[in-house]
Amino acid sequence: MTRETIVTREGYEKLQAEIEDLAGRGRREVADRIREARDFGDISENAEYDAAKNEQAMLESRIAMLEDKLRSAVVVEEGEVGSDVVGVGTTVHLKDQKTEKSSKFKIVGSSEADPANGKLSNESPIGKALIGHKRNDVVKIPVPRGPARQLKITKIEA
Repeated sequence: MTRETIVTREGYEKLQAEIEDLAGRGRREVADRIREARDFGDISENAEYDAAKNEQAMLESRIAMLEDKLRSAVVVEEGEVGSDVVGVGTTVHLKDQKTEKSSKFKIVGSSEADPANGKLSNESPIGKALIGHKRNDVVKIPVPRGPARQLKITKIEA
């Protein structure tokens, strides 16, 4: 049973582009490496050939995994996202109640998560805690050590 993968339209298009790139350019490059390694002679003791075949197996595995994600993808369209409640596709502005530090994150599906670029997974501890809350709610986020962080939702953008 495959699990649904929640993605934004942008994430869906990135998955499609990566599959096309790997299936086209990636497969050609690996095929060229295998062909070159065969030219070295006896393939039974050819390390280059073994490495190229292993790379081919990893490439095919990656393509299969991405295609599976694409098949089970549930696309969240921007027009369907409201700004009254935090959900996948919304951008949420937060203020830490202790440090007064403000931050902004877009809630995305797990396959699109990139915290360094402000994209939090809906399955991450913070993302999961924020889902369903409204503006001015104070959400308690458990942390590994110490008291839970309290984040106030100051703004929600669709």
